[in-house]
Amino acid sequence: MAESIIAAKSYSFALRMIKLYKHLQKEQREFYVLTKQVLRSGTSIGANVEEALGSPSGADFRNKLTIALKEARETSYWLRLLKDSEIISVTSFDSVHNDCQELIKILKSIILTSKKNEKKEITPPTQDSELKTQD
Repeated sequence: MAESIIAAKSYSFALRMIKLYKHLQKEQREFYVLTKQVLRSGTSIGANVEEALGSPSGADFRNKLTIALKEARETSYWLRLLKDSEIISVTSFDSVHNDCQELIKILKSIILTSKKNEKKEITPPTQDSELKTQD
């Protein structure tokens, strides 16, 4: 079975967050609280995506992806804070933050598409559509 794009990207992003955390723990241990936060939220994105992929319903699927989206936004916040407080370089920030923004865009798109698809499934057939299928 092929892996979904969001699952692969969120997993790769989680690995980047782990590496960033390990690097910062070696270099700047005094910022433990900030680095722990970015590790937690950055790895939570992929965990929630995985949960969503195993959801029994469309509503649960969207709920888990919405949580992943919130975690991605939180990660973006922590990354900006790390950059603006000069804990990470602008170069390091740009690369990882671009990946975070890409995850946010993908998650928004999936959630929106899922909502649209659910509305199509719920819409009862009209008399006109029933007549067309009888031809």
